[in-house]
Amino acid sequence: MGCAGHPFVRSPHMDALAARGTRFAQAFTPSPICVPARAAFATGRWVHQIGYWDNAMGYDGRVPGWGHALQAAGQRVESIGKLHYANAEAPTGFDRQHSPLHLAGGVGQVWGSVRDPMPDEPRRSQLFQELGPGQSRYNDYDVASATGAARWLKDRAGQPDGEPWTLYVGLVAPHFPLVVPQRFLDHVDMAALPPPRLHPQDGHARHPWVQRHADFYDCDAELGTPERRRLALACYFALIGFIDEQLGCILGALHETGLDLSTRVVFTSDHGDNQGARGLWNKSTLYREAVQVPMVMAGPQVPQGRVCQTAVNLIDIAPTLVQGAGLAVPAGFSGRSLLEMAREPDDPERVAFSEYHAVGSPAGAYMLRQGRWAYHHYVGFEPELYDIARDPLQAQNLAGLAAHREVQVHMEALLRGWLDPEGIDRQAKEDQNRLVERMGGREVALRMGPQGASPAPVS
Repeated sequence: MGCAGHPFVRSPHMDALAARGTRFAQAFTPSPICVPARAAFATGRWVHQIGYWDNAMGYDGRVPGWGHALQAAGQRVESIGKLHYANAEAPTGFDRQHSPLHLAGGVGQVWGSVRDPMPDEPRRSQLFQELGPGQSRYNDYDVASATGAARWLKDRAGQPDGEPWTLYVGLVAPHFPLVVPQRFLDHVDMAALPPPRLHPQDGHARHPWVQRHADFYDCDAELGTPERRRLALACYFALIGFIDEQLGCILGALHETGLDLSTRVVFTSDHGDNQGARGLWNKSTLYREAVQVPMVMAGPQVPQGRVCQTAVNLIDIAPTLVQGAGLAVPAGFSGRSLLEMAREPDDPERVAFSEYHAVGSPAGAYMLRQGRWAYHHYVGFEPELYDIARDPLQAQNLAGLAAHREVQVHMEALLRGWLDPEGIDRQAKEDQNRLVERMGGREVALRMGPQGASPAPVS
């Protein structure tokens, strides 16, 4: 976002939202992949607490979440656009879903559940089959979702009844495919884009866990040339301008109707993107590009123009929505209300956490950040440790160095105080093995599910 200091990305509507609210500069996803992150968001619980491990295990309402709490209080809860849950029939906490996008075929990426052991054969990436200027199905879907949300707000304002409501709007961009209308690409100086950082072709040695992931699913190899990498980056940045315009459509309707005076808005994302760093694209790693997300909240009782440095997570949105609706926060929620943290002094000791048990991972991976330190724990592999204050782009791994042994020991102890990393890894693989068997075994499972992004619904 421009308000977060990006040198050329244009995001006027995101910036304006941040100016009239609070931007959480240290916001993280509970898991850097779509479906588990969304299940954690829906339930207000960590992925290892709920067992929605990968992109074949969509949220189905089995674990109650913020939507159920609002519904139980008789409040109206609806969605427009992408949810990426199990299906439209599952009781996931919405009174009505408008044009939802869910797991492809109702099963999702079953091939990604085959992890015990990982397949020997690499998986051909198909993320860049579409790339460059144009108009994708996802572009059309996002425009339809934004205009649908604006229409919903106008209808709601035209029939005031004083009853509280919550509307979830799911936009897709800047997700793959990296296709964007030319007018947004025109704002990006492609020739000025630097090449992706830390590329293995330039001598960077990937961590062994990350290398195993790349060996299985090498998106960068599909791009192949510096020119196509530059085009992919340009399209990613341009798609942020595209999605900012859709956000502006929604916020414009909120302002036009006067609902902005009584409505809180939370803007965020399910995960980030590696953007070519380390020769990696898409998500699925513990580095800042994939685990850090935008998060902005504005509206009544939210401090204006504040940048909060306390670590927050998508699971903190569940208690925020419930508390903001005037209800008691369910005891099972693991997060804290953003409303509270926005009004408190920054807490540098609050821990940021993310975990990964999905596509291309040979073992469970866990990220902790506290203060200046980022710690990556890989079951069966050596860890990584980064000093974010001195090395915000995470170029120098300090794990194993005598000078930082005390910090490394502290961070591992902190992680093991939260959970049993080896036990969680076993549980995830056992659940995935059972799923694979239900689908017909490894060979059948490896052929099941979309090769790229989930298709947008036909309007």
